[in-house]
Amino acid sequence: MTLIYPGSFDPVTTGHIDIAQRGAKLADRLIIAVLDNPNKKTLFTVAERVELLKDAFKSDIKIEVDSFSGLLAEYAVIRGANAILRGLRSPTDFESEARYAAYNKMLTGAEPHLDGIDTIYLPASPHLAFISSSIVREVAAHTPDINGNNVISSMITPVARVALIEKFGRMK
Repeated sequence: MTLIYPGSFDPVTTGHIDIAQRGAKLADRLIIAVLDNPNKKTLFTVAERVELLKDAFKSDIKIEVDSFSGLLAEYAVIRGANAILRGLRSPTDFESEARYAAYNKMLTGAEPHLDGIDTIYLPASPHLAFISSSIVREVAAHTPDINGNNVISSMITPVARVALIEKFGRMK
């Protein structure tokens, strides 16, 4: 089974890593797909986000990192995915994700011989449920010493921390 784990990953967090590792246990192959959405303002470029993810999963042969633009449903079909993997931190996440799941299933099941792609949800591990890329960016933007901030260090990889330091141009 091949799973697609899509997202912006701006930057990759320990919550993303946890969902990917747990999802990879359910599949033969997990493709982490970084969304290239020109309408969304991101801190890191697509290439930078792909590299941060490749570093995070360099030792996991079941996990591949890629990027895509356009519709997730089309990308999933092109990559031969059996399902889409999504992490849920809260009931609010489920409400918005359920709409996307229905949309992706409808788009991929348009032909009579296709059932459409399903979405598999994994709840966030309780100790990681509060982490989001937007919180990481916000804390990093307002923290004088990103390198010495243990809160940020617990939410991202060491390589992502260095990338944040480079983006914000601060290191003590």
